Amino acid sequence: METVTIMNLVIFFLLIALTTVFVGSEFALVKVRSSRIDQLASEGNGSARVVKKMIKNLDYYLSACQLGITVTSLGLGWLGEPTFNKLLHPLFEAISLPDPLTTTISFIVSFIIVTYLHVVLGELAPKTLAIQHTEKLALFYSRPLFYFGVIMKPLIWLMNGSARMIIRMFGVDPDANNDAMSEEEIKIIINNSYNGGEINQTELAYMQNIFSFDERQAKDIMVPRTQMITMNEPFNVDELLDTIKKHQFTRYPITADGDKDHVKGFINVKEFLTEYASGKQMKVSNYVHDLPMISETTRISDALVRMQREHVHISLIIDEYGGTAGILTMEDILEEIVGEIRDEFDDDEVNDIVKVTDSRYQINGRVLLNDLQDQLDIEFEDSEDIDTIGGWLQAHNTNLQQNDYVDTEYDRWVISEIDNHQIITVILELEYHKNRPTLEEEAEEEENN
Repeated sequence: METVTIMNLVIFFLLIALTTVFVGSEFALVKVRSSRIDQLASEGNGSARVVKKMIKNLDYYLSACQLGITVTSLGLGWLGEPTFNKLLHPLFEAISLPDPLTTTISFIVSFIIVTYLHVVLGELAPKTLAIQHTEKLALFYSRPLFYFGVIMKPLIWLMNGSARMIIRMFGVDPDANNDAMSEEEIKIIINNSYNGGEINQTELAYMQNIFSFDERQAKDIMVPRTQMITMNEPFNVDELLDTIKKHQFTRYPITADGDKDHVKGFINVKEFLTEYASGKQMKVSNYVHDLPMISETTRISDALVRMQREHVHISLIIDEYGGTAGILTMEDILEEIVGEIRDEFDDDEVNDIVKVTDSRYQINGRVLLNDLQDQLDIEFEDSEDIDTIGGWLQAHNTNLQQNDYVDTEYDRWVISEIDNHQIITVILELEYHKNRPTLEEEAEEEENN
């Protein structure tokens, strides 16, 4: 074998290796997670810092990859076909084929070999590696690609500028950036992370609660007017102590003449008792603080900001007529994210949805229909403009009494506890009617329809 042929083969496989660098770099840069690169860069990884710069200027470095791939592909075609043709031509001559046929077959076989090696070794193999080992390849190829981009800057700038000019001629803005992910996309990523074992059940629940947090309004989680425990002014210390002993709350709204529509403020028991224990002369009215008012349709995220800004842990919720709808506490808001928060006085408190048996649940009347739909996969008909299960049941019958029930097609809702027409607790009996179809039967019925 001639020295020139050997050199050409060496150059050919060197071009294949360069192609793998550009192809692997292209796929790695597109697929690598920028958040992971930011983390590695903050930890002092020098290659990650280079990758971070390239991600910020992704259009330029993808152009560099394309330029490299194009140049090496042209080199492979220009060098590979004649080299392999020269190697194969004597083999076909040895079997006494006519010279024109030998030339044609040598060309075709050489073309197939060059194409196969180019596509498999230069394109497909590095693409697969880049997809499976994105982070490692992005860091490994970062410096070669960066220096290539520096050396070829004038040519890349010229070609990139020409391409952008052509794109603008078609009315497309080349600088438009739509990298932001929708809420649904983020939810899918979170669920995939949970299924892949990257986050645990608690972390998943917190993240899901965060997304629903901004959709909730004050009326969805407030303590309704009928359940508000208030103090009527004027009152003395003994009356306050009796109320504290009975209900064990930290803050109590103060009303005028017992009218919950005329709330004057609230009293902080901790502050009051600290002063009372010191033996100081006290005037109860001096410990009544202003109570911020929030509309019942205010998003709880906005209510949280308002309460943080005013340094209070309780606010008054008013309805559209200006009357008192209920109260909202900081604990109510935080529980929407972290779940139930219980202190030493909450021993008797039960969860809003308690599974008694596989087909029987005890449910707080204030539970939202959306929560029941999500947790128990129950659809509620005629539920427009109705928020809670208690409200939905009363929409069916305004004269419900304890032990009364409302039947749906498949379930039975039994009134377990009611107070002055307000449904406190209900019992859900799932599949009360035995003709309820299974999920598979429902799916099959939908397909048939």
